[in-house]
Amino acid sequence: MQKLNLLHRCFPHPFVSCLVFVSWLMLANSVHISSLTFAFILAVIIPVLVRPFIAYTPRIQFGAAIKLFFVVLWDIVISNFRVARMVLGPMKKLQPKWYRVPLDTEHEQVNTLLAMIITTTPGTVSAGIDQERGDILVHALNCEDTEVDVQEIKKRYEMPLIEIFSAKIPEGASK
Repeated sequence: MQKLNLLHRCFPHPFVSCLVFVSWLMLANSVHISSLTFAFILAVIIPVLVRPFIAYTPRIQFGAAIKLFFVVLWDIVISNFRVARMVLGPMKKLQPKWYRVPLDTEHEQVNTLLAMIITTTPGTVSAGIDQERGDILVHALNCEDTEVDVQEIKKRYEMPLIEIFSAKIPEGASK
């Protein structure tokens, strides 16, 4: 128990420590012993200093998170080509639309990350999360069938996010 407390005091947020360590090595562009030592010192000090500001670190399923990362990366690359083709083509073929994506959970991290993913994917922008209404307002540059787009967002992004955070889905929510 003593070791766990010391370990937790030195590394209150292990993921942040790893990010700081790797970021420093990338910034230093070196794996010399002095860079490694300084990276380790920063990886201990910075998370300890920001501990009061990070109130809650949720447990996540890393396998599902890595899989979702590659799905989003793939979608961003493909969407860039689609948007370029649409913008360089005849503008009268574009069918911009606003639509709402109903949320299956009230989990803040899931809903925030879902809105961020929608925004980072070219051709779509999330305009806002309405927690009371339980949906995200989305603007699409080109949308032929809103229901297909909604189901695609739910299947490709929302369900994996729910799995990553082990979020609870209230009874009666659409799956």
